[in-house]
Amino acid sequence: MDALLPSLGRRLRSARRRHFPGDDLQAFAVRIGVSRATLQKMEKGDLSVSIGRYYAAARVLGLTATFDTLLAEAPSLFDDPPAP
Repeated sequence: MDALLPSLGRRLRSARRRHFPGDDLQAFAVRIGVSRATLQKMEKGDLSVSIGRYYAAARVLGLTATFDTLLAEAPSLFDDPPAP
């Protein structure tokens, strides 16, 4: 887990810079409704930031579709088929 959140933070920073190249940290923080300090924590992958904050950033960046796959398990050969 130690590498997962920093990786998420790096992807957030990259997406922010790509989608809003004119925004500094403060401007993007306002867009997603957080403080500059919180956005800094998010881009570092700080565990204290709630998933809702990351979702708000993903929404502004147009990346919410991937949130549907969080915690999704792949079907197993031993699973019962879905009910009709």
